[in-house]
Amino acid sequence: MDHNIYLIGLNHRSAGVDVRERYALTNIEEFESGLLELGVREVMALSTCNRVEILIVCAPEITQTNILEYWAKRCCGSVTELEPNTYCHDGLNAVKHLFRVACSLDSMIVGEPQILGQLKDSYRKAVEAGAARVIINRMLHKSFFVAKRVRTETSIASSAVSISYAAVELAKKIFGELEGQRAMLIGAGEMAELAATHLLNSGVEQISIANRTYSRAEDLAKCMGGKAVAFENLYDHLVETDIIISSTGAPHAVISAKEMRKVIKKRKYRPMFFIDIAVPRDIDPDVNGLDNVYLYDIDDLKDVVEENKSQREDEAVKANSIVEFETLSFGNWINSLDLQPTIVDLFNRSEHVAQQELAKTLKRLGDVDAKTHKALETMAMSIGKKLLHEPVAFLKRRTAEEGKADKFVDLARRMFNLDNETIPADAHCGRKKNRNLED
Repeated sequence: MDHNIYLIGLNHRSAGVDVRERYALTNIEEFESGLLELGVREVMALSTCNRVEILIVCAPEITQTNILEYWAKRCCGSVTELEPNTYCHDGLNAVKHLFRVACSLDSMIVGEPQILGQLKDSYRKAVEAGAARVIINRMLHKSFFVAKRVRTETSIASSAVSISYAAVELAKKIFGELEGQRAMLIGAGEMAELAATHLLNSGVEQISIANRTYSRAEDLAKCMGGKAVAFENLYDHLVETDIIISSTGAPHAVISAKEMRKVIKKRKYRPMFFIDIAVPRDIDPDVNGLDNVYLYDIDDLKDVVEENKSQREDEAVKANSIVEFETLSFGNWINSLDLQPTIVDLFNRSEHVAQQELAKTLKRLGDVDAKTHKALETMAMSIGKKLLHEPVAFLKRRTAEEGKADKFVDLARRMFNLDNETIPADAHCGRKKNRNLED
């Protein structure tokens, strides 16, 4: 195999939120382009609040360390800090991990549907940039198929919840019932929409939406029956807000402890509840030190996740079985890629020999009409293809059974001398002499 498949990443289990936000990718197109310039053949990067993953197809001379060095440099960090917080899967282990991510088996909240949409979006961008080609194309389409199988054949999605749902559940633990509470969403993306839906279902009195693009805040507010808030007036509106869920894509904090001291004083220290589900974080961690202010980040949602874990375990076992089966299936396809050049060479050799023997036969026969010439050519080609049918079927079958093409490819190439090695005239005599001695 003249290529390697790597999946290098960090997630909520391998790294804390501070590391995840430092190594989040803000310009994925440029990141992928840089890796292609480095010599990587195919790449697709995924960056969410809970994970950063880089899927790569490259020549054997490109190492995992090369990728980590590039990643660290792009984020103005260091390999010394990055490497201990990352994981690396190669070959079919990389494929299996990708399938688990697509099925939400690797998510903080198993079964949540949001990751599949994020994966599809990352794939679309990689295709548009020309970074995803034959192998990544096949791998991603297969991952979407596996995710569909898992959702169709198991009940894992029926008990699934999103990060936004978990955030609202955490708010309930602080306030009890949410009826009569006023909420604000900072950011108007998909996660904010989900949070708004859950908040409304939980009976909040009013929802405000603040977003740097005011028209987007207006659109979401209209859909949710809430009101839009101008971003520059954010702190004024926080005075009248009890629950804040923030999920912007800002590269730095949008709420400071200094300004929140003024807000909480104007509220006469009535409790405020913040959930920061953004990476990088939207809210200055020092806000948590203010009186009657409760701040939770995305890592704090793990406690909520654990409560729902047991009811999904049985369904996760079924889902993992599907992932295992489809990973092996994909492995067979990868092996077929290694086998394909040899099959092509076999048929080319067969055609070359047939043409040579046909030319000799036609020379002996003398002038023949076009119909006879065509019939002889068809017969010669047909014999060659039929003779190769069983050897090719054997190669495909053994490669699929043993999951490795190398030794069978090597054997076939040597048997048919597909690499045109020089063979000594007496190469086939030595074995005969030895056999006679043995007899």
